[in-house]
Amino acid sequence: MNELLPFLTYCALMSGTPGPNNMMLVASGAHHGYRRTLPAILGMVCGVATLTFVMCMGLGALFIAWPALHAALKLAGTLYMLVLAWRLVGQPVAMDRPPQTLGFVQAALFQAVNPKSWLRAVTVASVFMPAGLSLPAAALLVSLAGALVGFPCISGWALFGSWIGRLLSNPGRRRAFNAIMAASLALLAVMLMR
Repeated sequence: MNELLPFLTYCALMSGTPGPNNMMLVASGAHHGYRRTLPAILGMVCGVATLTFVMCMGLGALFIAWPALHAALKLAGTLYMLVLAWRLVGQPVAMDRPPQTLGFVQAALFQAVNPKSWLRAVTVASVFMPAGLSLPAAALLVSLAGALVGFPCISGWALFGSWIGRLLSNPGRRRAFNAIMAASLALLAVMLMR
């Protein structure tokens, strides 16, 4: 792969910048701590790696052939993020009943409707596939390398949430935090719909 540094930089930027995954990880880290958020982190990493692998193997051709399929997926992702935002606002604020965190499977499956994950997978498949390898080997290489870069990047968001969680012992502050996270997720959903 001639473009290793640009590829790794791209993966770090896509994983480390605000998006639906990272907003959910901040909220989960704040309510549950890093350790209980770890299954969601691993699910997100595996989901993105799987999506990248499938895209690199040729799924992107379907979106070129049927643009309406891509538009429908984008709409489904936006609606799902809005539902998650609504649920976050409606979560109990009492410390004895924190909101439920995403599990491994839920977080992995969320990548199927996460527009930012699709954008990342399409870009990797179309720009960063290494030459000189078989298609499966190249797809596996970029998928695994992206996962190795993504794990520490998104872990940072959950750790940040864990740190913030210490400040949220007051129900009013917790309610405000949930509202800010929900508004951020809803805003991202609308921005990604464009």
